[in-house]
Amino acid sequence: MSRRRRALAAVLATSLLTLSACGGAGGSDDDTATQPSDASPSASGSPEASPDDELTQGHDGHQVTPARARPLRPGETRTTIAMPGSYTPSAPYGTGTDDYRCFLLDPELDKDAWLTGTQVLPGNPDVVHHVILFQVTPEQVAAAEAKDAAEDGEGWTCFGGTGLDRFQDVNRSSWIGAWAPGGKESVTKPGFGIRLAKGSRIVMQVHYNLLAGQEPDTSAAQLRLAPGSRKYQALSTMLLPAPVELPCRPDHADGELCDRDAALADVKERFGAEGNTADLLYFLCGGKPKPGRTQSCLRTMSEPVTIHGVAGHMHLLGRSIKIEVRPGTPQAQTILDIPVWDFDDQGSRPIEPITLQPFEQVKVTCTHVQWLRDKLPAFEGQPDRYVVWGEGTTDEMCLGMLQVTRP
Repeated sequence: MSRRRRALAAVLATSLLTLSACGGAGGSDDDTATQPSDASPSASGSPEASPDDELTQGHDGHQVTPARARPLRPGETRTTIAMPGSYTPSAPYGTGTDDYRCFLLDPELDKDAWLTGTQVLPGNPDVVHHVILFQVTPEQVAAAEAKDAAEDGEGWTCFGGTGLDRFQDVNRSSWIGAWAPGGKESVTKPGFGIRLAKGSRIVMQVHYNLLAGQEPDTSAAQLRLAPGSRKYQALSTMLLPAPVELPCRPDHADGELCDRDAALADVKERFGAEGNTADLLYFLCGGKPKPGRTQSCLRTMSEPVTIHGVAGHMHLLGRSIKIEVRPGTPQAQTILDIPVWDFDDQGSRPIEPITLQPFEQVKVTCTHVQWLRDKLPAFEGQPDRYVVWGEGTTDEMCLGMLQVTRP
């Protein structure tokens, strides 16, 4: 059995039967132009595997099947990419409760293809906080292999992005799929896909929550592929980050980390260069840091885009998130409105296509609250702190995601 097959057998045996505890069988519907599922539960109430899902030998010798996936459409194939071996997470800089690790995976594309769906299979749902899949173009493969080889063990440390680009292009992100609690398999609408060139690789970035322990993980993902010769419309992901500037509650403000500078220094110590995100966001969004529960970012389009799907991401102190197009104009529309944020329901939403022209705007707004610290076990024993954008489970984010096509 090949190394890839052994890794795949291990991940299927140890993870697929427990994915329901994390809200579904992978995929945060990040490629958000989705279709309703045409799979149905069996009479016993347990999900059925698709006819094209093959049995895989588990590490304990019994046969297991992948989590339920939607039937393939004509001409589509499915390939599974898995971490080459197990990885045990730890705080890479010696402090903190989070580890972000990137793993370079090879879908073995011998010709161009369209990615038409993803299903992330978190190997150890207890410690996997979320997973993002990134495309690695053929031109980047050598750099990715060098980065992988430069660190001991499987993969490399990668807070923020993959580390292959000096700056993430938020307008044309290399994201191609993701999983977070509540996510399911994502499948594009007919005639849409993400272009993958021959020889492309995939980086699987896994965020490990060390508050849940430091148990080994072997995660995987299934890719749904269609022939590259088809005349599909190319989807890409546009990221809409906004600052987080949540001060301590007045009656809890005597802690050392209730000072913004001290809190920001702590973030930088835990996450290295990626700890600078809190300040860099003001170059993108304009203005200066202003403490408050509600923050927003207004972005102006530089080219025409058509939005097909939308999603939001915050952490445990998130209370609400909204995304608007053409705000403040007679043509204003709200395309995402979650008045009570549920961390365990981060699946994306398809929308009727909306086209924005150059100079039209889109706005993301998030509200975070400190009182949730008193309600959630993850914050037990942790005093209030001034919360800025950070990569950790108990830090915060405000992030909108748009799935778009361009002319």
